[in-house]
Amino acid sequence: MSEIEKVKKLRQSTGAGFKDCSAALKESNNDLDKAVEILRIKGIAKASKKMLRDAKEGVIVISGNEKKTSIIQINCETDFVAKNDDFITFVKELSELNNECSSDLSKLNTSKMKNDKTVEENLVALIAKIGEKITIGKIKTINIENSKNYIYQHSIIKDNVSKLAVIVSLDGPDKNDVLDLFGKQLSMHIAASNPIAITSEKIEKNVLDKELQLISEELKNSGKPSEIAEKISIGKINKFKEENALMTQDWVMEPKKKVKDIINEIGLNNIKINEFIRIKIGE
Repeated sequence: MSEIEKVKKLRQSTGAGFKDCSAALKESNNDLDKAVEILRIKGIAKASKKMLRDAKEGVIVISGNEKKTSIIQINCETDFVAKNDDFITFVKELSELNNECSSDLSKLNTSKMKNDKTVEENLVALIAKIGEKITIGKIKTINIENSKNYIYQHSIIKDNVSKLAVIVSLDGPDKNDVLDLFGKQLSMHIAASNPIAITSEKIEKNVLDKELQLISEELKNSGKPSEIAEKISIGKINKFKEENALMTQDWVMEPKKKVKDIINEIGLNNIKINEFIRIKIGE
């Protein structure tokens, strides 16, 4: 086999560039197996250096079914790579594995992919091949007994790969068209309105404390008497709770009504919103 043929074969088996393959062959005295090992070691070194960079682009992938649904965020450095075929193939398989692992990250990292290598090994190889930092971001599986999950994806790149994705879990009557329509619309509402909790009581204390601090700083320079400033502060924090709790948000499809009003109107009073997750690249 000629040197050029060996370089081609090495490129096909490793995905590495021409120069890297040629250098590895020289270092290994034209031993293909040793050259593969050299490229793998160098690939890990290159991947480690790339992991110091920022990865603000990427994709969100959803997998599973209406009973068990998983979401995973995979970050990269550029939107160009987020649309790369090798990257898309990797994230789609990774998403299926994530659903099997119920979003257990340690289990996911050590899971075997179709090529019989672990997720961690494939991730390192992909970083070395593509030349960008790639990381696994947020992951979550929603699997609640006797409930049904609804999804919405926006800015779809391909199939179940997008830039924004939502899963929402509802309790309600089985095989109900009204519930299904509401579930689809609610997932779209969550995508557009970005609530932080189902009800105001479930908004985390640290979030409210931070908002109160910002309101306080804003009112300090207003010159208003303390008792008036306090009333304004209470009004502002109540408004914040109303606008950020799902049940009290304006319904995106009919803004004069709240989400809770729509639930009452559709005549399914036993509907319960169990949980939701919304992930958007760049947020």
